[in-house]
Parts: sequence; C-alpha cells; structure tokens
Amino acid sequence: MGMGKKIAALGIAKKVYDEARKPHNQAKIKAAVQKLQDRRGGKRY
Repeated sequence: MGMGKKIAALGIAKKVYDEARKPHNQAKIKAAVQKLQDRRGGKRY
C-alpha cells in the first residue's frame, strides 16, 4: 500500500471516529445495534 493510500485511509478513519463520537450519532448507532440484537434473538454472550 502506498503512502498516499495510507494517509487517505487514516483521514477517512478519523472522520468516521469523529462522527461516531457525536451524541446524536451515538443514539443512532445504539438503536441500530439494538435492532440487530432483537432480530437475532437478543444478546449473545
């Protein structure tokens, strides 16, 4: 992987991380995870 691709991947990962930290996005993520867990039959340990 070239240096440019690594830098681009790092930039994208930072953007995703920053967006995921926002409270309204955290609520959306939690709702999506809960929906998947309900569909699969609850939590798996």
